[in-house]
Amino acid sequence: MEQIDWVNLGFGYIKTDYNIRCTFKNGEWSELEVSESESVTMHMAATCIHYGQESFEGLKAFRGKDGKIRIFRMRDNALRMQDSSDGTMMARVPVEVFEEAVLKAVKLNERFVPPYESGASLYIRPVLFGSGPKVGVKPADEYMFIVFVTPVGPYFGGFQTTPYVIMREYDRSAPLGMGKYKVGGNYAASLVAGQKAHELGYSNIFYLDAKEKKYIDECGAANFFGIKDNTYITPKSSSILPSITNKSLMVLAEEMGLKVERRAIPVEELATFEEAGACGTAAVISPIERIDDYDENKSYVFSKDGKPGPISEKLYHKLRAIQYGDEPDTHGWVTVLE
Repeated sequence: MEQIDWVNLGFGYIKTDYNIRCTFKNGEWSELEVSESESVTMHMAATCIHYGQESFEGLKAFRGKDGKIRIFRMRDNALRMQDSSDGTMMARVPVEVFEEAVLKAVKLNERFVPPYESGASLYIRPVLFGSGPKVGVKPADEYMFIVFVTPVGPYFGGFQTTPYVIMREYDRSAPLGMGKYKVGGNYAASLVAGQKAHELGYSNIFYLDAKEKKYIDECGAANFFGIKDNTYITPKSSSILPSITNKSLMVLAEEMGLKVERRAIPVEELATFEEAGACGTAAVISPIERIDDYDENKSYVFSKDGKPGPISEKLYHKLRAIQYGDEPDTHGWVTVLE
């Protein structure tokens, strides 16, 4: 393989050796197959193309100082994909099939797991989609499940603060819509707003709730958290994706002696936060420097010197230490490859 510059690796796609596939047909899942192809052949009337019957997950494998490879919270991703299947009327991928496919994909592509010193990781992308043809708006009878992997560097170039912008003319998801499922349509719906934010010099758009535009929703495609009065506060909403990273950070915050609150957060409360961050698999934590509210002509600043806050930094390093095996995994989050 071409020499990979592990230290300067971006967050993008690099071809690896194998991917794992299986299909759902006649009411049952096939055996897992190993494929070297990067392509998929499907019917032109497949429901994923026409009606958006699709979901995906994102998780990572890390090489530790001891040389062992660790996968973070694989079962949680399997369960979240099942939840997305329920929301889109797709066949559920059994947890054991999901886990076996992930383990096989990582093992067969072991040479692409970045070295410990690089700070990079192997990104794992399971994807499920309706491959059976339908012209009427109905769920497919056939589905395909694929797991592929690619080595990636840190999102946003690492643990550094970035600015966000509130623009009320864009919604992320309706309150009773698909926002709580990890489906491609949510991300397609964010592209226009995200591009506009980038053109204005921001890392992404900061969404308020679609119904009233009064409460904090999400930071682009990531969950939000704020820190004040020794409390970790994150929004509660029916349109927010349940982030596995956020769930992990809440546990670690409590262990660090912080209170944890998951509740509706009025946008004005941003003025009271000492720290703020976006969290998700790609970045772990992306600390927020400031949030500019264009409509209200306000700016909420969380970092005057451009550096991450002390609690965000502590949480970030704690979670990374568990992922890389530098600290013990007391929660059963990590699967070590044999």
